Amino acid sequence: MSTAQTDRMSDNDRSITGFVMISHAVVHTYELSIPILMVIWLTEFSVSTAILGTAVAVGYGLFGVGALPAGILVDRFGSRELVLVCLAGMGGSFLLLSAAQGIVSITLALCVWGIAASIYHPAGLSLISTGVEQRGTGFAYHGMAGNFGIAFGPLLTAILLLFFDWRLVTAILVVPAGLAILYAVTASFDEKAAVETQPDGGREPADEDTDTDTDTGGPTDEQADGQMSLSRFLSDSRALFTLGFTVAMVVVMMNGLFYRGTLTFLPDVLSDFMPDVAEQLQLFDPDSPMAEEFDPASYLYAGLLMVGMAGQYVGGKLTDRIRTETGLTIIFGSLAVVAVLFVPVAEAGPIPLLIIGSILGFLLFSLQPMYQATIAEYSPPGERGLSYGYTYLGVFGVGAAGAAIAGFLLSVGSVWQTFTALAVFPLTGALLAIVLRRTGDRRD
Repeated sequence: MSTAQTDRMSDNDRSITGFVMISHAVVHTYELSIPILMVIWLTEFSVSTAILGTAVAVGYGLFGVGALPAGILVDRFGSRELVLVCLAGMGGSFLLLSAAQGIVSITLALCVWGIAASIYHPAGLSLISTGVEQRGTGFAYHGMAGNFGIAFGPLLTAILLLFFDWRLVTAILVVPAGLAILYAVTASFDEKAAVETQPDGGREPADEDTDTDTDTGGPTDEQADGQMSLSRFLSDSRALFTLGFTVAMVVVMMNGLFYRGTLTFLPDVLSDFMPDVAEQLQLFDPDSPMAEEFDPASYLYAGLLMVGMAGQYVGGKLTDRIRTETGLTIIFGSLAVVAVLFVPVAEAGPIPLLIIGSILGFLLFSLQPMYQATIAEYSPPGERGLSYGYTYLGVFGVGAAGAAIAGFLLSVGSVWQTFTALAVFPLTGALLAIVLRRTGDRRD
């Protein structure tokens, strides 16, 4: 995206951005409402945490694994249609949950959710990259909406559960998907408005010549006809994985590993440093149920996710003003420093903890629009769906190992040793971003 472009978003930009913001918030609202519901399911269906955890893990796993085939479908059928399928599938899955009678039906419903949700990121990000001229701003607002869903989704679910049975709550949660679908079918936008003719296979929306060399990553008659085959997938993948895109993918994986590694156990880590606010301020009767349930670390954790909204916005705006490789280098390098300093600063008291925690949340989420824009710059417009499919296979698939790594590190070492070890991921990301700037071949 050229930095010479005006900062004003066009009507088409705003229409697409509104669509993906709503959809992204809905995806993460559902994703983070599931852990809240798990507490009830353990009692309702008398299942062990191991069995229920496995059922939920299957759904979350499909959320990541399904991103790659979803990306292939996006390049064949377009983003709007696939996002609609995603929203309808997620809404339908929660309707199925409202009628669940046991662990088997819960597992099936969560599988439907995982498959449907896996469509979103390849489709939504591809839509921004090809349809929004102010791409960085689009990524910024898109990320902020995702953080909104992450922070407020669980809160909304918990509040509803105070007044209604969980089955009714899951049925009510179908409404956000319905509203997003309603907006999508009434909104008018051009999915390819930001696509320019590229020498390596990109094309303008009006380009009717689809018979080009497959080695360039451009469209062919087979692609235009919507046909899919293993040979076509392999051909597209070979064309996509240039040196620049491959390095960018490893950078993305470093983000995923650090993201999961820090956030998965952060609530428990924060509780070690948080004072007993409820007792100090006498917020509740010490013997009341509210006193037992109140966990200040959980609220601090939610607050850090909210700070991430600002990080998403700033990171997205910066992609329109500086080279994304430079931004990645600075943010990754800063995260490595924050990871090493986190525990010593947190031990200094509540205020230093709030400061270092806020910096962590800001930097962690400012990475997302930066790497999303980088993937767009190192992939041809005609293969954006496939490129984001690989991206989120890396983020949610490979990145999921970060949680296991962090858990192992915490079991054999201290919290400071764990954070210091996790700093290897952003440090590696920073070094690779430097390599990418020097050797990468931009294709956008």
